[in-house]
Amino acid sequence: MKIIACGSVPTAIAPEKYFTGRVWQTPIIEKEAPARLRAIMVSFEPGARTHWHTHPLGQTLYVISGAGLAQSWGEPVQAIRAGDVISFAPDEKHWHGAGPKSAMAHIAMQEALDDVHADWLEMVTDEQYGG
Repeated sequence: MKIIACGSVPTAIAPEKYFTGRVWQTPIIEKEAPARLRAIMVSFEPGARTHWHTHPLGQTLYVISGAGLAQSWGEPVQAIRAGDVISFAPDEKHWHGAGPKSAMAHIAMQEALDDVHADWLEMVTDEQYGG
């Protein structure tokens, strides 16, 4: 058993090369091989969002507070809110973030394939976001 004490893992501002707006990331767990799980709590200020990206083995989000938006490539933007679980298939191009006027936080869970958890793509334009 391993206990990671509350407050022992620092929260960091998410890198601008992958996000638009102010976003904080608090690591929850990153398992060592042969396990592949990574989980992060991600908190978005209103209007903040990820860039388009994919995950080689898919991704699951659990919204823990607020309301936001998510979209898969070629599909309409969907509203997401606290309590929702969002599942993206392997290599499904998507983005997610806060609503235009509401903050949102979720737990992002994904597994690595050959040490790759995500492939980051272009930023989501204001027109795509719809904010």
